[in-house]
Amino acid sequence: MNQDSIPLSNDALSGATTHRHLCFGWWSLLCFLSLGIVLETLHGFKIGWYLDVAHSTRRLMWTLAHAHGVLLSLVHLAFGFTLPLLPNVRVRWRRIVSSSLIGASFFLPGGFFLGGVVIYDGDPGLGILLVPMGALLLFVAVLLIARRVNYVGESPSSSGVKNLGLEEKSGSAIGKRQGRRHRR
Repeated sequence: MNQDSIPLSNDALSGATTHRHLCFGWWSLLCFLSLGIVLETLHGFKIGWYLDVAHSTRRLMWTLAHAHGVLLSLVHLAFGFTLPLLPNVRVRWRRIVSSSLIGASFFLPGGFFLGGVVIYDGDPGLGILLVPMGALLLFVAVLLIARRVNYVGESPSSSGVKNLGLEEKSGSAIGKRQGRRHRR
């Protein structure tokens, strides 16, 4: 049997992916928040090559790099906290989503930042060409996660997906619990 077709739940690979995205999320959040502090400092000291009207494209590109970087850092954290809740995640799915999120985190803010380094008559530089690729990778990752989250909590018989660690209880066990709730 191919390793990519074996369903995995809370194994070492899932834990490693979770750890990777939590670390990536926190470190990239620190990096992009630092970029925001630098941009605020440039603004505060009224640095001309950042604030002049002729350089408004640079200011916009770098602000977009900062904003998208912070947002993607939070997406990594959300994915890191969501992954343990997703039962029977396949290795292939995990690799595609993880690679897409990491790629989006480099291409999207990186494209905006590089687009602001060199400006051509008010237009961003060639680095801006990385942005659509990053946006596509982010779209793929979020679509796959959203589709997978739809199945969380459904019974195994209806979707082939296991509940969040809750096995189906026999009717008598459920009845006993419900009886206890009504008595309280």
